[in-house]
Amino acid sequence: MKKRFTIKVAVACLLATGAMGTMGIANAQTKLKWAHVYETSEPYHKWSVWAAEEFKKRTNGRYEIQVFPASSLGKESDINQGLQLGTVDIILTGASFASRAFPRLAVNYYPFTFRDADHVLKYAKSDIFKELAAGYTKATNGNVVTALTYYGVRHTTSNKAFKNCDEMKGLKIRVPDAPAYTAMPKACGANPTPIAFAEVYLALQNGTVDAQENPLPTIEAKKFYEVQKHIILTGHIADALLTVVSPMTIAKMSPADQKILAEVTQEAADIRKREAELEEEFKKKGINIIKVDRADFQARVLKAISFESMTLDKKDWDRVVSIK
Repeated sequence: MKKRFTIKVAVACLLATGAMGTMGIANAQTKLKWAHVYETSEPYHKWSVWAAEEFKKRTNGRYEIQVFPASSLGKESDINQGLQLGTVDIILTGASFASRAFPRLAVNYYPFTFRDADHVLKYAKSDIFKELAAGYTKATNGNVVTALTYYGVRHTTSNKAFKNCDEMKGLKIRVPDAPAYTAMPKACGANPTPIAFAEVYLALQNGTVDAQENPLPTIEAKKFYEVQKHIILTGHIADALLTVVSPMTIAKMSPADQKILAEVTQEAADIRKREAELEEEFKKKGINIIKVDRADFQARVLKAISFESMTLDKKDWDRVVSIK
């Protein structure tokens, strides 16, 4: 097993939140449900399965985790709600969805916050992230963030080419149903349209929307390039996924098993190399790759989209941006 790219959240910090609840020793063969919205071909699913198997191994078979991919247990908003309802035990989700319970957690979704993937890594280990994760735990009465995994830089695919913010005017673009994703399109005069992740391919194919935005590995896995002519390297959000465990599930575990779960969920695939490879592969498929002036886009967003409108605290953003 090769050493995996790991973004760690200190277990001690999670324990310090007091969110672990009343500790109980899990019964033999406790079965848990792990849900996410990503395809089985994506690294997020493969490493979720790995973590499930590894957790079973390290707990001597006391737990068995079944991973449910591709929105099979519901859309991203549904599985976030499921943590409190007890319908899921563990989820992989964007902070933009988790932040509905604690808005400050979505600070990294303000467009053009991160310089690059390394900046995301440093944020994951920072005091500001630990503080926000603890705030989320308190706001949700016990949901625990065990890991932050680099997801990828989000770019735009479109059947209409554009090179600057003004040329996006009127573009009907699919975005996830969360305020953070509408910021850049709104600033540029586009028409952001929330559509469930599982329905995006069909919406692009039948012309319900003209464009969408996602990291390159997701564009590949969902085959969006089959129904889009251009990939515009807007790089507007450097995305990361949270692994979150429900309070009911945590309460069933001994401190030792909680520590093991945190450790295995902190191991994730490194997709940065794949991102670089994909740019060339898409060119070979005949997809037009367009580079843009990110500084121009960033200036427009900062002018048009206030932090308050996204229920964010600019002080948090300043702390994230200043991470070196």
